[in-house]
Amino acid sequence: MTYAQRLSIIVALDSYLILVAVFFGFQFVQEAALTVYTFEMLAISSLSLLIGHHIFACMFHVYKQVWAYTGIRELFSLMKTFVCSFLFSMTMLYIFVQTWPFRFLFIVWLFHVLFIGASRMASRLFHDGAKRLQAEKERALIIGAGSAGTMLVRQLQQSSDVHIEPVAFIDDDKTKHKLEIMRLPVIGGKEHIQTAVVMMDIQKIIIAIPSKSSHTLKGLYKECVATGVKTQIMPEMDQILKGTHALNQLRDVQPEDLLGREPIQLDTSRLSVHLKGKTIMVTGAGGSIGSEICRQICVFAPQAIVLVGHGEFSIHSILLELKELYGGSISLYPQIADIQDKQKMSEIVGQFQPDMIYHAAAHKHVPLMEISPKEAVKNNIIGTKNVAEAAHEHGIETFVLISSDKAVNPANVMGATKRFAEMLIMQMGADSETKFVAVRFGNVLGSRGSVIPIFKKQIEQGGPVTVTHPAMTRYFMTIPEASRLVIQAGALAEGRQIFVLDMGEPVKIVDLAENLIHLSGYTTDQIPITFTGIRPGEKMYEELLNQHEKAQEQIFPKIHIGHALDGDPYVLNSFIHKFDMMSEEQMRQALFAAIESHDMLSDQMKREEEPPANEEKSLVLRNG
Repeated sequence: MTYAQRLSIIVALDSYLILVAVFFGFQFVQEAALTVYTFEMLAISSLSLLIGHHIFACMFHVYKQVWAYTGIRELFSLMKTFVCSFLFSMTMLYIFVQTWPFRFLFIVWLFHVLFIGASRMASRLFHDGAKRLQAEKERALIIGAGSAGTMLVRQLQQSSDVHIEPVAFIDDDKTKHKLEIMRLPVIGGKEHIQTAVVMMDIQKIIIAIPSKSSHTLKGLYKECVATGVKTQIMPEMDQILKGTHALNQLRDVQPEDLLGREPIQLDTSRLSVHLKGKTIMVTGAGGSIGSEICRQICVFAPQAIVLVGHGEFSIHSILLELKELYGGSISLYPQIADIQDKQKMSEIVGQFQPDMIYHAAAHKHVPLMEISPKEAVKNNIIGTKNVAEAAHEHGIETFVLISSDKAVNPANVMGATKRFAEMLIMQMGADSETKFVAVRFGNVLGSRGSVIPIFKKQIEQGGPVTVTHPAMTRYFMTIPEASRLVIQAGALAEGRQIFVLDMGEPVKIVDLAENLIHLSGYTTDQIPITFTGIRPGEKMYEELLNQHEKAQEQIFPKIHIGHALDGDPYVLNSFIHKFDMMSEEQMRQALFAAIESHDMLSDQMKREEEPPANEEKSLVLRNG
């Protein structure tokens, strides 16, 4: 139906109802014998009420409103139309017949309000009834009776596409308990969730608290899981305001929502100065971390990004994504190259002369690197050396190495190669104008080869979910968090530093597995967890800084720094020159020996720098 057709029908209906109101009003006053009205008065009353109603209905946009979604604002507009048309009719009667038949007009006005108001409400009731008949709706419990929760309820009540019927609120604000909001009762706090689910036959729980912290969500989710009912979250407010998500576009709770740590916030002003108009090179740009670094950097309007990667498909994918998002505003240069090719790395760095290099290319899978240790060395050490030397030779301002918490007191080849790479660039930074820094963080949720995709696949297959040990813990962070830390470290870099994120409390792997099972809609009885034992090269827990590293001032919220200590360059160079001639077992031993020798020398130098305890005491006494 077109707008003109709809308008014609509504105007005709309102005109008919007004004439009926005049007729009923006339009959009422005649039967009551209140007074006698002439034909002229009746004609002027009817005509003025008709004209006045249509004029003011247009003025207050009454005819443009969709009455299937009637609210307070729409009713207020209609009431203004009624009042103004009544006053207009009285004015016309006074002008033409010099009298005010107030009783008659007031009774007509009451019928006017009753008939037209009823027609609008009938439209709303018909619409609501039709929606209920369309499909059976899931009964939903809304957690959060604030502005976001009420907005969500209004949207769910009015939407015919979403088959969810909100039936009650849960909110910890005691002043709202036992009240009604949007015609829904506020039952109580989170301790009433399980009772509400049973008593009200709840089929879905929706968390509508956009400002929730991870700790708050973790506590709420525990209560929700205990009910066995599917739990979802409404989008964040900034996503709704930006238009990327609809208000009723609910999503499942994700593992990263339950980490119990607030995400890191960037120093956007400093990053804007540091990255705007610059040329940035990212190795491993097609990987999970490298690609996210590219996305985050693009927000700060660099002049160009050089996308270096070995896999053509992954580089092509991130290239297309960034082109679609940023068009011609940022120059993008894809480079298919292997970081083990020293000459090629030098050519790329020399050609594009980037202001910064983020080195994310690496082999990171612990068990696989135990099987192929030489490949780990070639990629993580030799490859890093090639890119770092190219940065030094061409006078690049900053080189950022993406490292790992497994580099601390390494117990596996992957961690050892990352530790060696850190030692290597710190040694190079001692005699270079390039600022060499490393960024160290824990496991990244959702990255390739991480535990989450493995657990999800096992759950899809019906289990069991395999965990190595019930006591094993790891630090976890999200891909965006890891990438933010990396680019923030680049802005804070002064040279020869190791940046470490305050990652909160370590998470038990078994707890993560249980949460993922519950998030998938199962219980641990349906999808069991089995323990397989610790694999070669794995540690029971991870560390972020070792005893040889100076730490721990916090130079930025949630970012700590450890300054590198000098070791013996001969030890590093000797291993690099000889590793290819060794067997895998010899190479493994030599790798760990080189790290141990470096740390011993660092520890010795640290002790030499510190005054003896008695000397320090005597200095204090003399100064006293």
